Amino acid sequence: MMKNKFTMHVDMDAFLPATEEEKKYMVQMRPSSTFFKDGVKRLVKNRVALVSFIIIVLVTVASIVIPFFWPYSYETMLGNTPGKPVDSSYNNLPPFTYGKTEQARIEAGENIFPHVFGTDAAGRDYFIRVVYGTRISLAVGFFASIIVLIIGMTLGSIAGYFGGKVDMILMRIVDIIYSLPDMLMVILLAAVMKLVLAPVIEGTILAKIGSNIISLFIVFGVLYWVSMSRLIRGQILSLREQEYVLASQAAGAKGGWIIRKHLLPNCISVVIISTALQIPNAIFTESFLSFLGLGVNAPMPSLGSLTSDALNGLISYPYRMVIPALVISLIVLSLNLFGDGLRDAFDPKLRG
Repeated sequence: MMKNKFTMHVDMDAFLPATEEEKKYMVQMRPSSTFFKDGVKRLVKNRVALVSFIIIVLVTVASIVIPFFWPYSYETMLGNTPGKPVDSSYNNLPPFTYGKTEQARIEAGENIFPHVFGTDAAGRDYFIRVVYGTRISLAVGFFASIIVLIIGMTLGSIAGYFGGKVDMILMRIVDIIYSLPDMLMVILLAAVMKLVLAPVIEGTILAKIGSNIISLFIVFGVLYWVSMSRLIRGQILSLREQEYVLASQAAGAKGGWIIRKHLLPNCISVVIISTALQIPNAIFTESFLSFLGLGVNAPMPSLGSLTSDALNGLISYPYRMVIPALVISLIVLSLNLFGDGLRDAFDPKLRG
């Protein structure tokens, strides 16, 4: 008997318990996930970003581990032995060649570790100097980005949440810093800080780090936080109108607690992406300043200072310029591609 579609009677068959087969068909359950897990899954599928991340990890680990077992030091002049005449045969050695003393030891049956990239004009092993230079450049890039993140995130969140006069004052400071010529201010500040900090840190633990490195961190803290603060401020301005913020305010929560517990966690994807893209900028700036002689203190190398030193023998020893330039290019390119991959994986606006 066919049922009347227009009847007012309740179809009791619709209230029968579903069978296990019907449940499996109607309800497609998937494992619970989080925003971070979903972002990591999308990031792993991005082969370019994954390869770039592997390169960054390998370069970082190599710059930390290799100096522990490498037989040469970045500051040891191989032909300069105290109490003996300077052996100039160690200066400007091509790759995989040896000085006169080393050749005599090899002829005597002794095993000598080769100079993979040769030596520089002072007789120092060039490979270990490139490795130390990579370590210094990476360390400056990472720590400078952390400084920029802390300052920019703090001031940007305060300006975005409180608004009014606080926002106006902070954003006018940002506008003033934006109006300054970047490279000119970086060079001037680095030169001034170098002279001011040198007598202050003399005899302290900071003297081992060097006045130039400390001045670089100060330069980044003074000039490069403005982009991060503007980005965080824009995110906070849109998030502070949400209902959960109003509910927290009605419950008596203070502004600092709301920023830490509600607003910044919802900006974490933007923070991660911006920090990842800030690191290559910091590395490039450090290399540029070291190239001009305003970077690390001698004899400590960086990739920029190695490139600058290679200018003196560019025609005779072009590989000394090419090797650190290739390392800088590889690091900066990998970090930029990885930052783009993070943006594609964690930015909700780019999904689908």
